[in-house]
Amino acid sequence: MLDLKNKWVLITGASRGLGKLIAAAMAEQGCNLVLHGRKAEHCREVLEEVRASGVQAYVVEAELSDMGQLEKMLAEIDEKGTQIDVIFNNAGLQTTYRSAILDTPVSEYETSFRVNTIAPMMICYHFADGMKKRGFGRIINTSSDINLEPQQGPYSASKAALDKVTRDLAYAYRDSGVIISLSNPAWCKTDMGGANAYFEPETAIPGLLVGAFVNDGKSGRYFNAQDFKGMTLEDAVAKAEKQESVF
Repeated sequence: MLDLKNKWVLITGASRGLGKLIAAAMAEQGCNLVLHGRKAEHCREVLEEVRASGVQAYVVEAELSDMGQLEKMLAEIDEKGTQIDVIFNNAGLQTTYRSAILDTPVSEYETSFRVNTIAPMMICYHFADGMKKRGFGRIINTSSDINLEPQQGPYSASKAALDKVTRDLAYAYRDSGVIISLSNPAWCKTDMGGANAYFEPETAIPGLLVGAFVNDGKSGRYFNAQDFKGMTLEDAVAKAEKQESVF
């Protein structure tokens, strides 16, 4: 399995839920972390926890629906001289579940696409060439398996768009040392998923991590986190590397 010790990892939505679990797991692997939250104070607890494990870490903040705030966040990372090696675009926004489908407002589509599609891709675009020049990088964008639920149209459409542009970017960066993947945690009992979800958040680990540790040159894959439930990280990565790329 690929050793990522001392690599710098950017995790969006790191203050709680799946992002917090990803942060803890990557710190266990010796990775240094840039933790994103909408507000810096939201990440205080996870920052203390990962630093206690002996890694370097700091917090950046941005409301991802605001491109000005996102650009400021990226500039701050650059100004600190941090070389980002791995990106987990974990942050997401799910708008109201609307039984009255035809009443879905334009604003919910606009906000969903800004947070779930545009922001993660702007982060990818910002760091991808640096990764390519160094011959190493891992990008993991969080997908969703929501299907045939028009009541969640803005969310599902924005995630479908993210899937498309992620795979297109993976194709453009094939054979570059930059491996770009999609991960689907499934419906987990997070603040966003709610208490009626099927899975405990912990079941998504190590499946959400495998895209960071695969080292077989294959890109553009879609990893269902629940397929790796209960496995060690080493076994999960070995299983992930058997999965074929889409191109």
